[in-house]
Order: sequence, then C-alpha cells, then structure tokens
Amino acid sequence: MTTPEAEEQYLAEHLAACRDKRWAVVNPNSIPEEDLPVIYGFNNGGSSRWYSAVLLAEDGTGLGGHCCSHEGYMPSDLGVLEGTRPDRHETFLKHYPDGYRMEFVSYKDAKSHEKLNLAFKRNQELAEQAAKTSEPIKEN
Repeated sequence: MTTPEAEEQYLAEHLAACRDKRWAVVNPNSIPEEDLPVIYGFNNGGSSRWYSAVLLAEDGTGLGGHCCSHEGYMPSDLGVLEGTRPDRHETFLKHYPDGYRMEFVSYKDAKSHEKLNLAFKRNQELAEQAAKTSEPIKEN
C-alpha cells in the first residue's frame, strides 16, 4: 500500500512531467485547428481515489472513460495530452477520421462549460433517440 506522502510525491512528479504537454490535436487534412471537432475529457466526480474520467465527443458520442485516483492523472490517462494513450486515439480517429482536437475540463469548471454542456445535451438526445428505436427485450 502506498503512503499518502508517496502518493503526493508521485502526483507531483507526474504533473511536472506533463507540464509542457499541449492538448492533443490530430489533423491529417490540415484543417484550421479551430474548425476541428472537439473531444472533451472531463472529471465527472466521484470520491477520494475513485474519480470518474470521461471522454465525450462534441456531437454527444461517448468515447470512453477511466477511473483515476486524482484529477491530475486524467488528461494523460484519457489521451487528452499530446503523446499519451495512442490506443485511445485509434478509437477517436474512427469517430472523427478527418481529425479532432482534445480539451480537458476540470470538475470545478464542468457545470459552467457551455460547449461541454452542449455535448451533454446531444448525448441525452442520442440516448432518447436510441431508446425510441430499440426493440424491447422479450421474455420467454
């Protein structure tokens, strides 16, 4: 088991290693960066050492999640930072083959982030649409 002091040290080292990394941008067609769709990584809350990190495309599509011990690990664990999680970027490119850019939103900023909240709304609309078109499960 890790001591609280060791946890703090490891987090500090991790944050220092990530300090100069930008949010990832994948742009195979050289589209103006501001025109690329956004994939949001954000802290969806939780409790001490058990926080929900989520990936949501601006069109409302959920693209993954991760459980993190601290918000400071989320940007790299989700692949938001350049050079992190190439496995996740394979999935992102399937969703946005013409490119995308990443953005991380902290827990304290999530409720007031207009574009993230629009993505939440779109996600709910997708869920409602899927519920209307899916067949109910029949019991034998």
